[in-house]
Amino acid sequence: MTVSPLAPEWLSHPADANALRPQMWARDVSRGASGELEVAGVSVSALAREFGTPLFVVSEADFRARARDFKDSFDAAFADLCGGVDVYYAGKAFLCTAVARWVREEGLRLDTCSGGELAVALRAGIPGTELGLHGNNKSDAELTRALDMGLGRIVVDSMAELHRLDALAVSRGEQANVMLRLTPGVHAHTHEFIATAHEDQKFGLSMAPDPAAGGVSPAAAAVAAALEAKGIRLLGLHCHIGSQIFEPEGFELAAKRLLGFLADIKAAHGVELPELDLGGGYGIAYTEADTPRPPAEIAQAMAAVVGTTCTELGLAVPRISIEPGRAIVGPTTFTLYRAGTVKTVRVDTADGGTAERRYVSVDGGMSDNARPVLYDADYSAVLASRTSEDDAVMSRVVGKHCESGDIVVRDVYLPADTGDGDLLAVPGTGAYCWALSSNYNYIARPPVVAVSNGAARLIIRGETEEDLLARDIDTPASDRPNR
Repeated sequence: MTVSPLAPEWLSHPADANALRPQMWARDVSRGASGELEVAGVSVSALAREFGTPLFVVSEADFRARARDFKDSFDAAFADLCGGVDVYYAGKAFLCTAVARWVREEGLRLDTCSGGELAVALRAGIPGTELGLHGNNKSDAELTRALDMGLGRIVVDSMAELHRLDALAVSRGEQANVMLRLTPGVHAHTHEFIATAHEDQKFGLSMAPDPAAGGVSPAAAAVAAALEAKGIRLLGLHCHIGSQIFEPEGFELAAKRLLGFLADIKAAHGVELPELDLGGGYGIAYTEADTPRPPAEIAQAMAAVVGTTCTELGLAVPRISIEPGRAIVGPTTFTLYRAGTVKTVRVDTADGGTAERRYVSVDGGMSDNARPVLYDADYSAVLASRTSEDDAVMSRVVGKHCESGDIVVRDVYLPADTGDGDLLAVPGTGAYCWALSSNYNYIARPPVVAVSNGAARLIIRGETEEDLLARDIDTPASDRPNR
């Protein structure tokens, strides 16, 4: 066993490089009798032959099970408080028509963030009453579409948006269903770019007093305006404290602060708003260092805080909603790559010596997983097309793009004989990977397949070169204006 001095503190040398850590994978992923990785009974080599690589592979059964788990766990925890919980799947994590239908079939609602995501929901046949619309800069076209579809909620992000939505609704003789997104000042332990409840960022209405407004906070001013607006039906409050969060304290503190604000609204306006959305952000296991909490544990802790706080404040318990996205889809999916060039380099170590690191290049990269570049996100990887008895050595899985930062997995132990033609699988890529994919270097975006009961089917086809060129307008020289 060769332990590398280049390994980060959280990464242990595997006793068995062929073993899978269950918390990182869909529940129906395993190694078959031949040692090859399988999902729902379908081997990765069969998937690669039929659909090519790179390939996003989704376990439909696992997605459905995780969605049900959130719904059932939160309904059970809140049953005696408010009769249950509305679970909105955060479509920004990963959305397509098939996934939107799975969400509805499992009893969840759908949270969208753009007109395009609303179009997917419409195509999937989801009623507007089961949809929400987020966004810090919604266009009039998006707000109009939301009104046309009769959305159950529009999460308003600013005073300017509130006024625009009010005017649009009044012009139609309607009322828009509104939640106000607030920033409760809770700092979740997460990456700076995905922490969304502190003051210095683009989302929401601050709950902090504004000296320039006589000590009235932007949140309080928005509540007063919404209650007076003829085109607004104010349902309640919304917050989202960040993403990839494991500690419970942030969620509990946010709930207390928003419930306290509901009590302030009752005292100031004589109104008890009926709904409270506590957002999402529940973490998943990308590496062995991650310890996600099961939905039942999250739900019970949150219910205890909500129930106790409402009793203390003399409030009726509002209808609670949550917005898991990554926690549902993230672990259901792995990305399948084919390895190509392998290089070994020597790297200086902290003690003045050197150590070897192998660079294993794959046929995808930052165009199908931008998270390592954006957030320094860590992932893991396994040799998927076979097992190996070789020692596991420190490796870095990198993409094929013309960027030195094109890293898929920064630090991982892979068998020493991993090489050209082998299939590698990177787990936990269901959220924010395909959704953030690009055509950098004119690379076509990969397909997505759903696997269930021993069969695989496309739910998003891969792009072709024809797709890449379809919007490329080449005006003949004879048609160009004279200069």
